[in-house]
Amino acid sequence: MEKLIHLLEVHGPLTGKEIHEKTVMNLFDLWEECNQCADIVTTAIGTKYLRLDKQVEGFARLSPSIIREFYNYTVLSLQEQSEEARIKAEELHQSIIRISKDKLALAKDIMEKIIAAQPDPQGIQEKTCFIIAGDVAYDMAHLEPRPEFSTGKLVNGSDLDIVVIYQGLSEEMIKELDSAIYEWKFYLLKHPGYKEEIDYVIKDLATVERQLEFVGFESMVAAKVLEEGQFLCGNQALFAEVKRRLVQGGIPEVLEDLKARASLEREQARKRLLACRDSINDQEMRQLFYTTDEREEFF
Repeated sequence: MEKLIHLLEVHGPLTGKEIHEKTVMNLFDLWEECNQCADIVTTAIGTKYLRLDKQVEGFARLSPSIIREFYNYTVLSLQEQSEEARIKAEELHQSIIRISKDKLALAKDIMEKIIAAQPDPQGIQEKTCFIIAGDVAYDMAHLEPRPEFSTGKLVNGSDLDIVVIYQGLSEEMIKELDSAIYEWKFYLLKHPGYKEEIDYVIKDLATVERQLEFVGFESMVAAKVLEEGQFLCGNQALFAEVKRRLVQGGIPEVLEDLKARASLEREQARKRLLACRDSINDQEMRQLFYTTDEREEFF
């Protein structure tokens, strides 16, 4: 711990990532030491939001994970560095908001280009709405390189989670739209100037209605994504109708209850991990500390 205190004395407040880069310590050990040292103050920024995870009992956990929050969204400092820490935390917060806004603007630009390039752009404009969810919707996007699932290629942090809702599109129009989004997905993934991942789904309003029954894991995830989603482009009235049905189905309240439970379980897991380091070997604890996808990135 003396080494960490000396590091902060010399360099001033640092993020978890910056301390990790300077010490090259095992990341779990570093997290543990920073959180157990009475002389080190941790300041986490940003929003914790609900994520549904099959690996967690009851499916509900908070995002970012414990280690992601420490690595990307936490400033560590000494007691006497409170003002410096406040300034650094605000700078970090603003940088994350900028990253999120940039990714939002990119997603909007691409989806508008896709609409404009369709054989019947007016039809697409009137009968679809494009929604973005995930980290970007919460202003919590990051740029940490991570492997994309299907190719293993590194992408720049948070993906672009896109949901396309339609009503009254022909099969041909749906195929054209799907093909265009997939081509952009491939382009952004391969282009060295982007290295962005689009994760998308296209579905009709009837499918949305069934998913809002909130029965089964896939239905729960779909409803949660729609509840957190922000409008990108297309028909805003259709977007408003989706939001109306979410409220009508009581989905926001159900998700708030799940988030409250996840928050409690997160805090209990954090205390248990600090009290007994061997608890990291417990699958449930490990999944709350870092997700399956993050294991390759961090460890």
